[in-house]
Amino acid sequence: MFEGKLKILNREIPRTLLGTSPFIAAAQFGHRARLYQIDLYNNPENIFKIIKKSYDLGITGIQVIPYPPVIKALKDALNAGYDMDIIGTVRPDKELDDIQLMSDLNATSMILHADITDKKDWNFIGEKLQLIKDGNAVPGLATHMPYSTTKHLVGSPVKEMFEVYMVPVNKLGYLMDSELYGSDERKHLNQLIESLDKTVIVKKVLAAGILQPQEAFDYLKTVEFADIVTIGIASEEEAQETFSLLGSQ
Repeated sequence: MFEGKLKILNREIPRTLLGTSPFIAAAQFGHRARLYQIDLYNNPENIFKIIKKSYDLGITGIQVIPYPPVIKALKDALNAGYDMDIIGTVRPDKELDDIQLMSDLNATSMILHADITDKKDWNFIGEKLQLIKDGNAVPGLATHMPYSTTKHLVGSPVKEMFEVYMVPVNKLGYLMDSELYGSDERKHLNQLIESLDKTVIVKKVLAAGILQPQEAFDYLKTVEFADIVTIGIASEEEAQETFSLLGSQ
């Protein structure tokens, strides 16, 4: 499940990516965010160990949120011979710096952060997508609002300017912009994303740790538009359990 790579434009993206949200102690993790702050953000050497373990398990792609500890650990891993394909997030208010940083790292793809995409400022978004494409990386967009934003993107002037679309998807509908997530809502989302016709990276598949991996992966098997998956990992043990299970599906 999610094996190999997909060729997009002139680049290849692994179908399974190591996510980095735990590394930056993202707020979505609730009380565990404080633990991740201590164990990971404040200790980049532990991030390096997770990257190494994931690589040894066959995970050669990383979806990078470029905070300093993540970049330090990534550079250490690259220097140690762990040749990761980088799919970089371009953060709001740091667009030019992040695009330059990711270009210096030879990122395969750069994806504008959901906080940028969801504002729907098409002129601004178009300018940044063009910069990414000019740098020979695959341009992409992320969203926190897969229903609302996808609906607007279908008829937007930037529709043909990006190739990759990163959306939150999980069995619970957690961190998605829908009060309900039953069969009708799932069918509607599938139709919306199919109409956009992009390569889709699914994120938040474990619902910030609420779901056990097996339950999450069983649901992912039913998601027709999921081309690539990114999974945030908080320890070497978690990498072993999660990626081994995913590979056995």
